[in-house]
Amino acid sequence: MIESPLSSELAENRSRTRRRWLMGAVAGAAALGGVGLAWRTYAPQTMPPAADSGLWQLEFPGLDGGVFSMASLRGKPVLLNFWATWCPPCVEELPLLSSFYQEHSAKGWQMLGLAVDQLEPVKRFLVKTPVTFPVVLAGVPGVELSKSLGNLSGGLPFTVVLGSDGVVAHRKIGQVSPANLLAWASLK
Repeated sequence: MIESPLSSELAENRSRTRRRWLMGAVAGAAALGGVGLAWRTYAPQTMPPAADSGLWQLEFPGLDGGVFSMASLRGKPVLLNFWATWCPPCVEELPLLSSFYQEHSAKGWQMLGLAVDQLEPVKRFLVKTPVTFPVVLAGVPGVELSKSLGNLSGGLPFTVVLGSDGVVAHRKIGQVSPANLLAWASLK
């Protein structure tokens, strides 16, 4: 059988089309796998049942040498922010968090900055860039605490919002936005 140039061209076009579809399907599957892995890695995770109740038993060293007890915040909505002086998004969000606290503390909101850092760098940083809310030292154990509150990757910044009932209402890995704060402000 003699193959015409037209039928040869059609067969070649079909073959190219199939290859494109196959390559597109493989690329799409890879992209979905990557998105799924990123979601699993960076999305806030479920907390162990005792994590939020154990949180209220914790005490942290204050910057002034005293001790800060988490129990003193119980019964009010609380925003916990895990941050470090060496973390650019952490540093960038601090003025926004400070403004939020200044505006909402009269409405019963409590806020605590948990510095995953060392005392001297935190003190030097806060002299240059003061905040309106209390800051305590969580140090390296703060990463484990953040993981127990749903931050599987241990990344910073990490923010946890607790309702006045003491239960975690919101979690945010990464820098908070004004929209986040606005949404959380209605929490009681």
